[in-house]
Amino acid sequence: MKRLLILSGKGGTGKTTVSAALARLSEAKAVADCDVDAPNLHLVMQQNTTPEIYDFMGGEKAQVNADLCVGCGMCASLCRFDAIHVWNGAAVVNDFSCEGCGVCVSVCPAGAVALAPDLAGRRELYAKDRVFSAATLKMGRATPENWLRR
Repeated sequence: MKRLLILSGKGGTGKTTVSAALARLSEAKAVADCDVDAPNLHLVMQQNTTPEIYDFMGGEKAQVNADLCVGCGMCASLCRFDAIHVWNGAAVVNDFSCEGCGVCVSVCPAGAVALAPDLAGRRELYAKDRVFSAATLKMGRATPENWLRR
């Protein structure tokens, strides 16, 4: 089986157009759009079937149990991503800013903060004559490159 990977390049350089043309000309049996920012190959490679949709789980995000939170602000003061603020006497997490480092979990005296898997988007799989796969991430969600920084 021959494989071709097209990657990198500034947005708008034509990677999707070239990929679609090569997939069509080669009569590829399997195609995947792995662009984490803006997967758009589906726009030019029409699918005639309904996709199977799966959850795409990303890294972990902090969650606060408001019933346990005493509002001390320890987690907010030590969060280097400025992702936690105390509001109405309880800590609140900004999902866009949280990187899931876990410092807040470690310092919470009440045990009110926990890390939980983050539903980062969805994965679509079309499987009939040709297999086509794509994923769409929610805005600001972690990519594998971000996970490696930890």
